[in-house]
Amino acid sequence: MPSGPVQLPFEQPHPLRPAPLLRELQSRSPVHAVRTAVGDPAWLVTGYEEVRRLLDDDRLGRAHREPERASRTGESAMFGGPLGDFDTEQADHRRMRSLLQPHFSPKRMRALRERVETLTEELLDELATAGPPADLHTALALPLPIAVICELLGVPFADRGRFRQWTRAAADITDRARSEQGLAELFGYGQRLVARKRAEGDPDADVISRLAATDGVSDDEAATMGMFLLFAGHETTVAAIGEGALWLLAAPGQWQALVEDPSRVDAAVEEILRAPGLGGGGIPRYARTDLEIAGARVRAGDLVLLDVGAANHDAGAFADPDRFDIGRPAVPHLSFGHGARYCIGAPLARVELQVVFSRLVARFPALELGCAVEELTFDANVLTGGLTALPVTW
Repeated sequence: MPSGPVQLPFEQPHPLRPAPLLRELQSRSPVHAVRTAVGDPAWLVTGYEEVRRLLDDDRLGRAHREPERASRTGESAMFGGPLGDFDTEQADHRRMRSLLQPHFSPKRMRALRERVETLTEELLDELATAGPPADLHTALALPLPIAVICELLGVPFADRGRFRQWTRAAADITDRARSEQGLAELFGYGQRLVARKRAEGDPDADVISRLAATDGVSDDEAATMGMFLLFAGHETTVAAIGEGALWLLAAPGQWQALVEDPSRVDAAVEEILRAPGLGGGGIPRYARTDLEIAGARVRAGDLVLLDVGAANHDAGAFADPDRFDIGRPAVPHLSFGHGARYCIGAPLARVELQVVFSRLVARFPALELGCAVEELTFDANVLTGGLTALPVTW
């Protein structure tokens, strides 16, 4: 074991197995002194109970009193360092949630499900017509979340090539200039879109139209929220569909179990949300005051990484945590966070994943991987990671 702070990222020899050093650290303590990928000091919290509690702890936030001196996780302009105003961030966050929450209500998600089903069937029709072999990433995992979020927000689907390029640039964790440029392009696009929505004059047409028509919301604020939803609403789901299919197909008996009993799709989706994130990263938070975490003395301003993936694989919370099992007894995973910052888009993600995997097993019961797991590659340069391709056959 290293004597000083451990360097991130951890070496992970196999894509479906946890980094050995992370599991060794996790077995010793729920909190660890680390250095981020850019060499800055931080605390990595890996225990389920500790991460769950701290996700809803007001002593941690995304802003920093001296942002230019704050530790960074990477070069992404969106998530690499502090965000927001230290003095107003909690009130700002509550206001943003109150504005966005109604657009993701259970009623709206139920209404959207039928459209998700139609879009999914169209993509599966194309997959069947083209025949095997195929790349499930380009055929399904990528286009579906983009089509869904475009319809929900009111973003032209024809623009998907441009905004996909910008969101991926903004999420670049290795190149600050590229990330900042991508974020600027995305925001500029959002401003033009809001102006167009106002000119069209249909305030109920879609989420961005409704935001633009909301009293007290400026055009810039509507553009910022709209582009945040565009990024978060498709990047993470693209990764989840691809990695979920991989785990179902690679874990012994799991694909067949879902084929034989499609009613288990909800449980399968929760395992898909829990299992792929093996840990080694973390949601960045900054200590707003001195505090203690499992015996570690954290100072105001310190970077605290809440490793949701490691927490989702904590043996104290999940039996045999590194085994993918759609029959696993229900324990709430932390993939959508917890408490005041629980992911607003969680209902949308669940709808998409439930529809995708229920239809995929029905249409392609003989689906199997088209290559060895070791041959697959993941995009390590962007925040959401995810597969670059998923060869399948049937």
